[in-house]
Amino acid sequence: MSQESRPVRSGIAGLDEVLGGGFTVDRTFLIEGEPGTGKTTLGMQFLIDGARQGEPSIYVTLSETRSELLSAAQSHGWSLHGIEIYELLDPESSFQSDLQYTMFEPAEIELAETTRGLLEQIERIRPTRIVIDSLSEFRLLAQSGLRYRRQVLALKQYFTGKNCTVLLLDDMCSEGHDLQLHSIATGVLKLDRPVTDFGRERRRLRVVKFRGRQFQSGYHDFDILRGGISVYPRIMEPATGQTAEHQSLLLSGNGGLDTLLGGGVTPGTSTLLLGPAGVGKSSCSLMFAYAAAKRGEHAILYAFDEGRSTLLSRAKGLGMDLAAFESEGLLRIEVVDPGEITPGQFAYMVRQSVKGTDTGRRTSVVIIDSLNGYLSAMPEERFLHMQMHELLSYLGGHGIATFLVVAQHGMLGAAMLTPVDASYLADTVLLFRYFEADGCVRQAISVVKKRSSNHERTIREFRMQDGKIVIGEPLSQFRGILEGTPVYHGGTADLISRKPES
Repeated sequence: MSQESRPVRSGIAGLDEVLGGGFTVDRTFLIEGEPGTGKTTLGMQFLIDGARQGEPSIYVTLSETRSELLSAAQSHGWSLHGIEIYELLDPESSFQSDLQYTMFEPAEIELAETTRGLLEQIERIRPTRIVIDSLSEFRLLAQSGLRYRRQVLALKQYFTGKNCTVLLLDDMCSEGHDLQLHSIATGVLKLDRPVTDFGRERRRLRVVKFRGRQFQSGYHDFDILRGGISVYPRIMEPATGQTAEHQSLLLSGNGGLDTLLGGGVTPGTSTLLLGPAGVGKSSCSLMFAYAAAKRGEHAILYAFDEGRSTLLSRAKGLGMDLAAFESEGLLRIEVVDPGEITPGQFAYMVRQSVKGTDTGRRTSVVIIDSLNGYLSAMPEERFLHMQMHELLSYLGGHGIATFLVVAQHGMLGAAMLTPVDASYLADTVLLFRYFEADGCVRQAISVVKKRSSNHERTIREFRMQDGKIVIGEPLSQFRGILEGTPVYHGGTADLISRKPES
């Protein structure tokens, strides 16, 4: 790679991934966004990364004082040692400027002095990284769009050939804000903070342009936490490192369920577990995670609706000691708060989790319990299906079997509704239903779809009793299944025996 096109790290790993490696040396970039979107934090991280590598850097500030910058850095646990901070405008001289000049407009004198002071500092320090914050002050001093554009263009030409990478921050507050700078800058990065009705605020960024570089387009979620900005790049394409052609079917450890599924679940496929609340969907999905851990493989469970202790206790009551496998590193349980996570952050969390584990074992099973909770994390999203498709394609490309638990609204009857129709995204659909037989409410399970292989088309009784999950024999005497109110008219001999209620 040539010196001119080599990437310059931004100091933010996720942003470097979005930018295709980072910024470009000896080029000027525009970072724009309204106040509070994270421009200053991004600029400081960029300079801190350079200071770690021994590069001379300078933060030129027109809008914030040195003490404010130092305070902001301290809030993140940073030190700005090795970074020159230059305040372009002296508050006292600026306050008295209207009284000092009578033959010329004060703005003309101030703009010339500001530019001259900046160039003197550049010549003295000879930095390789520069942040100028913010262009709105330059725009005010220029007073006209033509003078402002000419001034910024002159700065860009001055920096060219000096082997320095420049970030120009623009808070978009001036009335004259337009797209003039987009044509001047090599790249434009837009930071945004859309308003949400509930939960914490969401931040996202977008690369508007980047000359000479392939970058990841579209919006990418990011956070500002203690320690700086964390960017969560979108999943752009599925991984192709592993294939499931010659891999064995994944078993649940329950003979009846595996038979119903035609021998098991194909690696790299997605399975949707659909039914009313309390019917046994989550417990059924846990069998695949438990069986994977018993085989020495790694499984990950993302719990949106249930706490860790409740989940572990419920699983142990069914004969699955998940805590033991979790301590061995074979199972990971991630409790997710729907109100505190964005869709992009969750997708990035999944990607990072499946890339590698502490044990070095391959991840074979990922469970999302439930898709209802995932929906709660993005109530205003219009493209849930596309985001789910990206995530499932990525996991499938890694040969990972994904299980999606979806609770239908309502308990019985045709009034049961599904919050999102994800059935067409899934390769396999397991349908759970309550049914009436012998004066009791029972549970039924059936496979209504499986793309990868044949499956049993019967309906079996599904029951959790005596500390285990039992799948009964195929039942044929049903009526009203498609209406959502299945009623069994067969003999009781075919049903799973149950103890009398006390």
